[in-house]
Amino acid sequence: MTIPDYQTLMLPVLRLANTGEMRVPEAADRIAEEFKLTPEERDQLLPSGRQRLLHNRVHWAKFYMSKAGLIASPRRGWFTITVAGRALLMTSPTRIDVKRLLGIPAFAEYYKPYASGSTEDTSLPASAPPEAGTTTPVEQMESAHATLNGALQDDLIQRILQNTPSFFEELIIELLVAMNYGGSRRDAATRLGKTGDGGVDGVISEDRLGLDRVYVQAKRYASNVVVGAPEVRAFVGSLVGFSATKGVFVTTSSFSGQAIEFVRHLTQRVVLIDGRQLAQLMIEHNVGVRTYRTLEIKRLDEDFFAEDD
Repeated sequence: MTIPDYQTLMLPVLRLANTGEMRVPEAADRIAEEFKLTPEERDQLLPSGRQRLLHNRVHWAKFYMSKAGLIASPRRGWFTITVAGRALLMTSPTRIDVKRLLGIPAFAEYYKPYASGSTEDTSLPASAPPEAGTTTPVEQMESAHATLNGALQDDLIQRILQNTPSFFEELIIELLVAMNYGGSRRDAATRLGKTGDGGVDGVISEDRLGLDRVYVQAKRYASNVVVGAPEVRAFVGSLVGFSATKGVFVTTSSFSGQAIEFVRHLTQRVVLIDGRQLAQLMIEHNVGVRTYRTLEIKRLDEDFFAEDD
């Protein structure tokens, strides 16, 4: 089955809290067993790759119930049930969710700014409306970021295609230097896009001393043009002619399945970078993009509040 949303996890988390002091990783493991999650589901990460999705949802289930007074934190990193939480369990609820928590005055007061759409108190985490809240605030932020990032990737490819082939060569120079290949930009510029023969568009040093070199092929194709195995095979043949062991084939379009499979069994190390990967590398290394807005998300500093015994 899929990983339950954080509201579905509220009741299981409260039941676990009723067994004694608990930590989120332990609770996540026991919930994974309860819901028979696969190893892949247990290890699934948020889009940022910084936290397991299941752990994030357990955390937010715990967080909302703590605001309702059902869960307390007796010490750093641990949580347990409260008298109010135990009393709720005694009613044998079939589900606990945000709508149910709104019947508790403490939580209703906490949640009031978000139910009304007010954002005056920015110290509280953003949340979806009670009826629709199936993802955690962190998931909502990362999903929005992924959507914006995908749109930016599309925009980058379209702008590359609108420019000239020479601009594309310059772009590859900028990107490789930003990725710390080729030493200085001047060094990279003299090596890339200047050979023009042998089926290779350029060569660039993998290190500043030029002890190891990477050969580059760059093809500016429309998105509907798929780079097939024959073109990749020709590039690899060129590498053999140069006694080269490393190559990078970059395109603004995509590679066929046969082309991708072909490079997997080579003695040379050949990396294929399609349009989507190219755009993502440009974003990661700030080539052709700039920061529009920065949202600073802060968390509680536990060390600040730790007192010496």
